Amino acid sequence: MPMSSPPSSTPTGTAAQVPAVMVEGLSHQYPASRPRRRPARGAADSPPAPAVQPRALDDITLSIPTGEIFAVLGPNGGGKTTLFRILTNLLRPTAGTVNVLGHDVRDNPAKVRQELGVVFQMPGLDVALTARENLTHQGHLYGLRGQPLRQRIDELLAYFGMADHADDFVAGFSGGMRRRVEVAKALLHEPRVLLLDEPSTGLDPGGRADLWGYLTQLRQRRGLTIVLTTHLMDEADRCDRLAILSQGKLIALGTPDALKARIGGDVITVEPGGGQDTAGICDRIARAFAPWPTAGAPRVVGNRIVMQREHGPAFIPTLSQHIGPDIRSISVGRPTLEDVFLHLTGHRLWDDQTAAV
Repeated sequence: MPMSSPPSSTPTGTAAQVPAVMVEGLSHQYPASRPRRRPARGAADSPPAPAVQPRALDDITLSIPTGEIFAVLGPNGGGKTTLFRILTNLLRPTAGTVNVLGHDVRDNPAKVRQELGVVFQMPGLDVALTARENLTHQGHLYGLRGQPLRQRIDELLAYFGMADHADDFVAGFSGGMRRRVEVAKALLHEPRVLLLDEPSTGLDPGGRADLWGYLTQLRQRRGLTIVLTTHLMDEADRCDRLAILSQGKLIALGTPDALKARIGGDVITVEPGGGQDTAGICDRIARAFAPWPTAGAPRVVGNRIVMQREHGPAFIPTLSQHIGPDIRSISVGRPTLEDVFLHLTGHRLWDDQTAAV
């Protein structure tokens, strides 16, 4: 879909002198819930000890420069939502500080809200209103009125390819159209930082490609800083840098290419035949071809064996000959962010289920 030029804004000189987002020593622990149970007959009528609640965030420190597209990658329950809620001033952290363009989210929440545009994972549009009406009511919340508001709405709807649907009811929009209106709504007051929580949720591949086209152009032409949470590897791969969260901890921070370079070789995956002893085959491979690169030794992941090795394609014939007929397939490829997560945690992204949120 062709795009018009992004709506203009007037950034101030101070924005380039401080990080868009600065997080230092951030931790959060939700209150422990006290289990409800009837005491045993004859037992003292005292409440049971509360359960120990793990930290949703544990000493997170990171900095996001202005003009960057930055992803927070992690599994459901890894801490992404808690971080998002703290950034948007919906939740006060247990410890640490968060600054948006130099403004502390605790001490100056009104200024932080003015600098932020936010798109939540859950839909935020009133489907009984038109696209224009949704944006008009949003503008009123920020004190926008009259011709300046109408002009801003027209510019945004035109940029996102929604001008012809401005007066159509949102109830009839596809998921991709609704998401475009939601991003337009978040940009209405001309924020300098855009936060998106799982922005591709519910979008088909075409809708995702359109959304990323708009976001990339907004960053390039307006210098907008874009921070998003995601559990999708390909989405994180599009970003300038990313932070990987697991069980509330920051386990990696860097560009996608730099993180993948930490693997130190090609990734080889072996799928044993049905009924084979996967753990036994893994042990045979580990002993036969030692030594292995750091954290690259064979490991069982699900019903497959994963390892890292330099010159993987050349290694495949030797590996296949050693294993013999006990395998169904062997594949080799360059490292992905999924491999990085496995390399750092020992398990796949979707296996990392924790009590953190």
